[in-house]
Amino acid sequence: MNPVEERSMTRVLVLCTGNACRSQMAEGWLRHFAAGRLDIYSAGVEAHGLNARAVAVMAEAGVSIAGHTSKTVDALPAVPFDVVVTVCDHARERCPYLPGRSARVHAPFPDPARATGTEADVMATFRAVRDAIRAWAEAFVAETVGGGGGADETQARREATGA
Repeated sequence: MNPVEERSMTRVLVLCTGNACRSQMAEGWLRHFAAGRLDIYSAGVEAHGLNARAVAVMAEAGVSIAGHTSKTVDALPAVPFDVVVTVCDHARERCPYLPGRSARVHAPFPDPARATGTEADVMATFRAVRDAIRAWAEAFVAETVGGGGGADETQARREATGA
């Protein structure tokens, strides 16, 4: 991609507390639905490490985030973001100053890493949060760049599996 094309693409940063679950799932879904039409990053106010359960539930849905890394905003390239999405109240309250004129979007989701109970209960919470983020990401991409791309693939998969 040449620098002119890169500049014309909307840059989106998904910000969370630890960049371990919610922001990673959101980055995965946004990449899936945007199909290369958005420049997407995720980071945390802190870096807690990629959550293995988040990786697992995303893989169940056909989206790999296994290659993602947990990082702080300081580790990101020095680029202006057009949209900063906070996916938890803590990140919204502690959102660092970012250069440029970024639109702020707050889309809070429960923290699945705080789920308690049996392993089945915890995984059910992760799946519920994954599915809520999926619905949000699909709508966000449709609103930001129009529908199509990964959404068609996901619909075909749902029809094939009866989900």
